[in-house]
Amino acid sequence: MRPSIPPPILMLVAAVVMWTLSRWLPVVHWIQRPWNRVGVFPAAIGFVIVVAAFARFHQARTTVNPRDPGKATQLVTDGVFRLSRNPMYLGLVLLLIGWALWLDSASPWLIPPLFMIVITRVQIIPEEQALEVLFGAEYVAYRRSVGRWIARCD
Repeated sequence: MRPSIPPPILMLVAAVVMWTLSRWLPVVHWIQRPWNRVGVFPAAIGFVIVVAAFARFHQARTTVNPRDPGKATQLVTDGVFRLSRNPMYLGLVLLLIGWALWLDSASPWLIPPLFMIVITRVQIIPEEQALEVLFGAEYVAYRRSVGRWIARCD
């Protein structure tokens, strides 16, 4: 299965849905202004993780195109990839978490877990299959040592 919608576009759609829920179906306003601005912190961390992962892919001279993981020329396992097999997607989730905090309503909180489920099914699992075909035992060993979303604490 080849993903057809780039993950950043899916994240932007999720962010719009979150805003819509907050605006039109606010359940509870639980983090009042100015405290909702704490959402800047997870969003900033997410942004830094995405940039670091993107930069590491460029340093390794391998593709950053999530729509065609079969074009990867190198398995990147260092840098932020020691902490997560999918730091770019983790970063996108952190951006959504920051946005949910900023929106200060409980209803947008439905979307980050839903985004994680969707991105895992339509993007991450096909990527994992492609990487296992491309890199074999090296990828299997990496998959065993680093968690899909965050590092394993062995």
